[in-house]
Amino acid sequence: MYKALYRKWRPLTFDDVISQQHITDTLKNQIKNDKTAHAYLFTGSRGTGKTTCARILAKAVNCPDMTDGNPCLKCDICREAEEDSLTDIIEIDAASNNGVDDIRELRDGAVYTPEKCRFKIYIIDEVHMLSASAFNALLKIMEEPPEYVKFILATTEIHKVPATVASRCQRYDFRRIRQKDIASRLLYIAEQEQLNLTDDGAALIAKIADGGMRDAVSLFDQCSVCAEEITADVVSMTAGVAGRDYLFDMLDAVSESDASKALTITSRLYDMSKDLQRLCEELILQFRNIMLIKATPSTAGDIITAMPDELERMKKIAENTPLEVILDRLVQMQGCHERMGRAMNKRVEFEMTLIKMCGNISTEKENTPSADVSELLEKIRLLEKRLENAPAPVVNPPQKREILTATSPAGENEPQPNVPVDIKTVKENELTPCTRWEEIMEEFRRINPAVAGSLDGSTAASKGNVMCIFTPNRFFIDLFKSNKDNAVSLGKAIFNVLGQRYRISARCTATVEETKSMAEQVIKKAINSSIETAVDNNNKN
Repeated sequence: MYKALYRKWRPLTFDDVISQQHITDTLKNQIKNDKTAHAYLFTGSRGTGKTTCARILAKAVNCPDMTDGNPCLKCDICREAEEDSLTDIIEIDAASNNGVDDIRELRDGAVYTPEKCRFKIYIIDEVHMLSASAFNALLKIMEEPPEYVKFILATTEIHKVPATVASRCQRYDFRRIRQKDIASRLLYIAEQEQLNLTDDGAALIAKIADGGMRDAVSLFDQCSVCAEEITADVVSMTAGVAGRDYLFDMLDAVSESDASKALTITSRLYDMSKDLQRLCEELILQFRNIMLIKATPSTAGDIITAMPDELERMKKIAENTPLEVILDRLVQMQGCHERMGRAMNKRVEFEMTLIKMCGNISTEKENTPSADVSELLEKIRLLEKRLENAPAPVVNPPQKREILTATSPAGENEPQPNVPVDIKTVKENELTPCTRWEEIMEEFRRINPAVAGSLDGSTAASKGNVMCIFTPNRFFIDLFKSNKDNAVSLGKAIFNVLGQRYRISARCTATVEETKSMAEQVIKKAINSSIETAVDNNNKN
């Protein structure tokens, strides 16, 4: 019966485990010195060797002929452990046995001494899947276990393991396996299996595996039945990813703003049943490499992993593209990948993003009005001229006003106008009325309709970078103070109409008596409404 390569070539000793020497050396020293802990917690991404090391550790601490911290693989205990027939090493899949009854059964069985071995080992895989009550049951036996019981917990999501459990374990973090180590291991397996695997094929498998050895060996096993010689093209076809030529032709098309070429390549890949979401991931990875080459040209070769010909093509693209454009394209591709996960038609989403990138339509431009820039600049010039020639505002005689103002907080979007003004020193007689306030209010109603009603009856005037709003409604002042988002949305409405950002100051124009009168009217209206409701209910009864 055929056995999958990832099972056949699973490491049997600590020396066979790759890229985790910081863990295997520590465990070997503990075993040699007979100082093993009663509980271990192995964490890391999939395929990095957590369960494999747990099995090796379970064999090594029980092997009577242990050598340099490794199991001998020849004694009855090692052979039975490999055949999964050793009753003293119990593996539990917490993904399917995650209830409190399963852990109670474990706890009840832990009181019995081992049959053959020195220690009874419990390996709990995907331990983060246990329920809260199951963790509580496990915690009790882990606090004071019998001297012959050891626990090895493995998880890919360490943040889901309660701190009370994690604190009672020795924690080991498994790193992603380096691509060169994966490629080297694949070439060794290919040699032993008498399979023809090229260097570029091994490198591409290692890149796709993303640090997981099991994924790499599984993909290699799949490729081994597709062709006699496993090259990068064979791997690309089997995995459903774009080959190097297609991928870099598409990068060149985007760099040259050639939407027709990019869409033609996409159509060709789609007809070849390529996974467009995987293609999007590949483009994100390559844009990231181009970003690093552009940002750190002297050290980029040490950070990224690429073939020599790939590196030269990426350097050429990086030289001809500004860093801000590269960053914007990377953001757009990441957004496309996120949207493709929930889109009805992934191809449409992907093609839309390509057209935007080829047309240099940035994410910032998508969020601003699509009006012609020259027309917008002309409107701003005319507006500035009207404001300069506008008469000084007529100020009403002073009344006994509530001193009630609010000012938008300064932030990273604070404007830098030609006439900067300190908002704290602006006086009303220095302000110029805003002639397009009604247009601003219409835009504000569209952006934030819930708050726009509180500005009914308001006016505005400006000086330099300061826009003062005068409103008889105290309610807006409270909203303005309590929620920064209200000030941000109002500032956006002002920018959309006037094309300039302002620091905003809101002031209440109602006198103390007017404010009290308004409050009394609201209370009276609420009381009358309650009385009418009560009378209606009484009449119905």
